[in-house]
Amino acid sequence: MNYFRSNITAMTGYVPGEQPQGTKLVKLNTNENPYDCAPKVKAAIGHAVQAGLQKYPDPTATAFRQQAGELLGVDPDWILCGNGSDDILTIITRALVDSGDVIRYPNPSYVLYKTLAEIQGAECDVVEFQPDWSLGEAFTAPRERLKLAYLANPNSPSGTVISPDDVARIADQLPCPLLVDEAYADFSETNCLGLVAKNEKVMVSRSLSKSYALAGLRFGFLIAQPQLIEQFAKVKDSYNCDAMAIAGATAAIGDQQWFQQTRSSIIATRGRLEAELTRLGFECVPSQANFVWCNHPDHPAESLYQQLKEGGVLVRYMSYPNWNDGLRVTVGTDQQIDAFLTILTGLLA
Repeated sequence: MNYFRSNITAMTGYVPGEQPQGTKLVKLNTNENPYDCAPKVKAAIGHAVQAGLQKYPDPTATAFRQQAGELLGVDPDWILCGNGSDDILTIITRALVDSGDVIRYPNPSYVLYKTLAEIQGAECDVVEFQPDWSLGEAFTAPRERLKLAYLANPNSPSGTVISPDDVARIADQLPCPLLVDEAYADFSETNCLGLVAKNEKVMVSRSLSKSYALAGLRFGFLIAQPQLIEQFAKVKDSYNCDAMAIAGATAAIGDQQWFQQTRSSIIATRGRLEAELTRLGFECVPSQANFVWCNHPDHPAESLYQQLKEGGVLVRYMSYPNWNDGLRVTVGTDQQIDAFLTILTGLLA
């Protein structure tokens, strides 16, 4: 007997990147920060544990929202916190999209968008990126029951960015809210935070997983106008961020010296990685994220992925409908990138 909703039975489900346990692989496949988090984060988590965990945490993560508001120049009531930015995406989708509604997003992009739509029983309206990674008129075209559009910016797997001016134009023309998923924006030269106050339809989500080295902590947040935040708060789990996560996240964004130093190191290594891959004959898309998307005209990406894994380096092989497959390589430490490039050079010889 099948107890499940038909759309759940039919869907494939989101498949996370490989997380091998207890191995010595050079792990460059899931865009984690290669550096340890700020010492102040560990100290704050320790204090939270010492204070006791017998009570429920602050349901709205007030301390974080106040700290983030000061950093970003918004009032705390413009911020909603979540158990990673994926939790934010889930809350928004549950709040705005009903069965039979339509969700729009580009291809190739973050594959979780499809999963969230399928869970809701919604239809996916997938718009292909242009060859230059821009979006044409199809992305803003009106459509019946279109309730939400997702835009990863910087995009994954490409690492490309659509300018704030172009995003503003897209939002103006869309008949529905636009969630700008800025999980990688801390590595970019631009972001869309300034658009939120100008257009109620623009919402921006952020993650502390990548730029603050807190993928294991699970903390993300949304910036949107307060009348939207008020409604989204009805949908979230009562205590969706635990006390340790709130303490660690608050300490993380409070240590901007650590953030700027780590960000600069990753961006510098990213430039070197792109240059070396290009020298080896790869076609690389200029990245504004903490990874590089590439493929080689003479060496199939899937084969290189398997050979690299056998050699002790794990990258992400990705294939999308209507697009060439490729390798997404996370920017690691200089030592990790050196190891990757040494093995890769041998495979190409």
